[in-house]
Amino acid sequence: MQPKFLLLGVLAPLGECALKIAAAFNVIEYVPLLTTSQDYFNGSASFVNGGVANIVRDTTVDLAGNAETQALRQFNNNPSLRIIWNVAQVPYRIAANKARGISALKDLKGKKIGTVSGTSAGYFIEHFLSTSAGLKPSDYTVVSGNVCHEAPCGSGTFPYMLARGEIDAFGFWEPILQLGIDALGENKTVVFQDKKVYREIYNLHSTKEKLADPKKRKEIVQFLRALIKAQQVFEMQPEKVYARVSKAVDVSVPLLEKVWRVHDWTGGIPEDLLDVLVEEDKYVARVDKRTAATREKLKTLIDTSVLEEALRAKT
Repeated sequence: MQPKFLLLGVLAPLGECALKIAAAFNVIEYVPLLTTSQDYFNGSASFVNGGVANIVRDTTVDLAGNAETQALRQFNNNPSLRIIWNVAQVPYRIAANKARGISALKDLKGKKIGTVSGTSAGYFIEHFLSTSAGLKPSDYTVVSGNVCHEAPCGSGTFPYMLARGEIDAFGFWEPILQLGIDALGENKTVVFQDKKVYREIYNLHSTKEKLADPKKRKEIVQFLRALIKAQQVFEMQPEKVYARVSKAVDVSVPLLEKVWRVHDWTGGIPEDLLDVLVEEDKYVARVDKRTAATREKLKTLIDTSVLEEALRAKT
């Protein structure tokens, strides 16, 4: 049986049940899911633009890709959400203008820093500066902006704002951060990064109800087995997927080659995932004006049984 990829709005052949997957179409991290559906999954899959918000409000969605921040934002009111696999880990970076007297993280005190509150990038800035430089949110000014995936970046985007002095630094996901470095000039930019302090953990999600359905669970396990194969190519032979990723997210191959080293596609379920969720939910709870979830509750967000089943099926 040949793999089939279904665009949104195209129906599966009569009698077949297709997996429905939600993910943001403009992020590099989602492309392994797309590649899996096209080349490795012996079944049908359709995609909708979105993420974990879709899977908790639309019962027709079976899987969703998103960073851990958005999972935490949804999980509080939707405790059936489950993380079943890690697609990518991406240590975010801060790009800062050397001309503004910035050579160390502590020099960001009193500066204007671009990011978007309530996102993984927003948490990254606050957590990184607090942990590594002892800076409180009141020590700097957060400035919102727009994303850009290819140069030249227009007015209102973070790379444009950095290059023109509207902000002193910004922290974001790729390739927006790299475009900021390119726009300002590598020799004029200082870059801060520490994967031990923060990395985006972009996961694959399902729900307790989907995983309790024997037929649907079987499809999900099969998809995960195929995804493991696809990610091995992303990690070990990236030159084979550069063109595909470029087409999927409209990012040039040269730009992808610059940022690929920042991405870790090895997969699995990170050993420290629960610790990360517990710490990060303090931020998310404050943003969403709620009480942070307990460690016991957050533990239920992680379901390792699907991976265990997929690995057993391989033997």
